[in-house]
Amino acid sequence: MKLYIAGHNGMVGAALVRRFSAEPGVELLLRSRREVDLTNQAAVDALIATEKPDAVIVAAAKVGGIHANNTYPAEFLFENLVIAANTVHSAYRAGVGRLLFLGSSCIYPKHAPQPMPEDCLLTSALEPTNEAYAIAKIAGLKLCQYYRKQHGVLFHSAMPTNLYGPADNYHPQNSHVLPALIRRFHEAKAAGRPEVGAWGTGSPRREFLHVDDLADACAFLLKLPQPPDWVNVGTGTDVTIRELTEQVAAVTGYGGRIVWDPAKPDGTPRKLMDVSRMNALGWRARIGLREGLEKTYASFLAEQAAGTLRG
Repeated sequence: MKLYIAGHNGMVGAALVRRFSAEPGVELLLRSRREVDLTNQAAVDALIATEKPDAVIVAAAKVGGIHANNTYPAEFLFENLVIAANTVHSAYRAGVGRLLFLGSSCIYPKHAPQPMPEDCLLTSALEPTNEAYAIAKIAGLKLCQYYRKQHGVLFHSAMPTNLYGPADNYHPQNSHVLPALIRRFHEAKAAGRPEVGAWGTGSPRREFLHVDDLADACAFLLKLPQPPDWVNVGTGTDVTIRELTEQVAAVTGYGGRIVWDPAKPDGTPRKLMDVSRMNALGWRARIGLREGLEKTYASFLAEQAAGTLRG
């Protein structure tokens, strides 16, 4: 199988490369952003028509945390919308047999039932702080669903929960909560700071999935003869941001005080995936949060030493 991984240099894409490099009979097709601009339809058309992959995984996306989504909503909506439209349509036109589009748990309503089942999609308003990104991901999911319905192609989607792991973005303002915490505590420990500020109240609950588990789930889904149009991928368990923060402090070896800033927005009160559909198909996450945090901090240190740390 010739597999094109769109976005192979990101955290998710790199995990997919690790996973499928170990898969017998898989030939990887990889192109950097400099080689192929996924926001350019002609460039995507040319790549897929020339290389003729058997399958495509769309892992490319413009991503970021609350601050980045609030500050750059136009870019988040435009870039992610165009990436989805270009990859799905080019794959269809080139006769690609299978496409797996990767979305996000933020597609579900702000006040969705918890845990969030797949069928709560579009039942009420989204979380405003990442609405632009969510709308683009919903559009990608619906493109796959409708191309499958109208054209009979096996295009389907996976909706992962909050991801973390090697090659994450550790930008102090524009990263997601977990990598931002790792960097903040690491730097506070190195500088001997007596306290570290934390965003919000610490009360929201979040679920975290190691990116290597997501890659394994993608390999599993690509082998299903008739996968669901979209399916949640997560652990099915969550922690408060306060608990997460304390765990990150422990893993990084920081021993100072944690000071919370309730003036900063918390975002969605709770985000826990209903993963019963994925479990019923035969897949479960394997990497626990503490093990995943330890692995991620080790990769953070290695990336920092090598000068490859993102952010």
